[in-house]
Amino acid sequence: MARIARWTALAAAALLVAGCSGSSGTDDGNDADGGASAAGSSSGTTPGLPASLTSQKLDWGGCKATETGPAPGGDWRCATLKVPLDWAKPTGETIGLALIRSESSGSSKDRIGSLLFNFGGPGGSGVDYLPSFGPSFAKLHERYDLVSWDPRGVAASEGVRCRSDKEIQAAEAVDTTPDTSAEETTFLKDAADFGKGCEKSAGKLLGHVSTTDTARDMDLMRHVLDDRKMHYFGISYGTELGGVYAHLYPKNVGRLVLDAVVDPSAGTVGHAENQARGFQRALEDYLKSTGQNPTQGSQKIVDLLKRIDSKPLPTASGRDLTQQLALTGIVYPLYSKSSWPALTGALEAAEDGDGTELLAQADSYNDRDASGRYGTTTHSQRVISCLDDKERPTPEEARKRLAEFRKISPVFGDSMGWDTAGWCHDWPVAGQHETPEVSAAGAEPVLVVGNTGDPATPYEGARKMADELGKGVGVQLTWKGEGHGAYGSGSSCVDSTVDDYLLDGSVPDDGKVCGS
Repeated sequence: MARIARWTALAAAALLVAGCSGSSGTDDGNDADGGASAAGSSSGTTPGLPASLTSQKLDWGGCKATETGPAPGGDWRCATLKVPLDWAKPTGETIGLALIRSESSGSSKDRIGSLLFNFGGPGGSGVDYLPSFGPSFAKLHERYDLVSWDPRGVAASEGVRCRSDKEIQAAEAVDTTPDTSAEETTFLKDAADFGKGCEKSAGKLLGHVSTTDTARDMDLMRHVLDDRKMHYFGISYGTELGGVYAHLYPKNVGRLVLDAVVDPSAGTVGHAENQARGFQRALEDYLKSTGQNPTQGSQKIVDLLKRIDSKPLPTASGRDLTQQLALTGIVYPLYSKSSWPALTGALEAAEDGDGTELLAQADSYNDRDASGRYGTTTHSQRVISCLDDKERPTPEEARKRLAEFRKISPVFGDSMGWDTAGWCHDWPVAGQHETPEVSAAGAEPVLVVGNTGDPATPYEGARKMADELGKGVGVQLTWKGEGHGAYGSGSSCVDSTVDDYLLDGSVPDDGKVCGS
């Protein structure tokens, strides 16, 4: 069972792509909590770390090819950082985190430090994605080392694979909006089986891949990179990670940008409602752009999905387009306005009985290549989010909420509603919290960027994040645009505001708005 969306920015990223300790920096942040104990001293809740971790030297060398692509060339270098498997036992067993870096392109006297990126998911590989976006960050690269990593449980950092490719493809036939007791039984069994596969793959790591664990990894990374302050650019789920970091280490916060913001006040059901609302809003904007009445256009899509549920559509590949794959194929182009024409063609073909184009969109979202090989982002996404989230709605509770979900979104409501029960059903480990704690009293200002047309992390979450970070900390920037994320999406106002903040420390007025 694949979730059609959680908080991932990676779908948007893929669309855009298709169209020693670190050097002793000149970090110009404010007073620092540096020194050998910095990684464990900013928050009173983090145990002290042994010198074997705080004094480790990163051995930067050429990067290797990954499962999803060739090795990056140019100035990209890779290394492995040792971190505790269990942060409650910092002197115990360690795991390795894969890092990638390109040192700043400008003069050393102008260098600020490292700028750490997380592109979302959870479960996205920064080692894979950052080189693809290097040109987009050329201006920032002049004064920052660009750095990213595969968080624990992801790709080259003890990545989790819960199913074989054959099992993933077979599971695409599972009805994720069950209409009968038999379909519901199959749906829940598939969810439980996925969890068992994750437990077998991850072993004891399964209980140590939370967002809090990764935030602690980040601060050790900051220390080993020899940065007095954490400068960070988080997108989508990366905004939640950034908020949790700021809460744990407020005195170590330098310049943090949170773009495409996850609502920190929402739990499992709240996130599902938010995304149902966000994708419905984006779909209606798309329908308006094609001259259609959004209510009538939505109903036309609902009728199409019902027909596909009864009889999947054939495709040129010989695979059937199921209802869930069709829905995923609709979701994927909504991440970027530039892909709306592709959605038009795919829907027209599906109305004519050909599911090939919608299946191609779904395969792109699900990270399936032409040979039938699937990526593991959704595996990592699930093990991280199910460890984070304590809320475990039952099937009965999901059924009771379906009417409200359909009211929020006639197209996406059923799938989002059932997903609240299926995503972490019978999960092998308990979740950690109802909602993440992101309050960061005493931190430097954090720039929170919201996009009014964002489908996956609806705009309202940006204000809630800014408020929960605290007065004088959360500073909101609004873009009246479409798609998931704002920076680099075509607004010179957004780009210049973010650049000025990261490069010069210029904090805009809270509530600044950039037009479409």
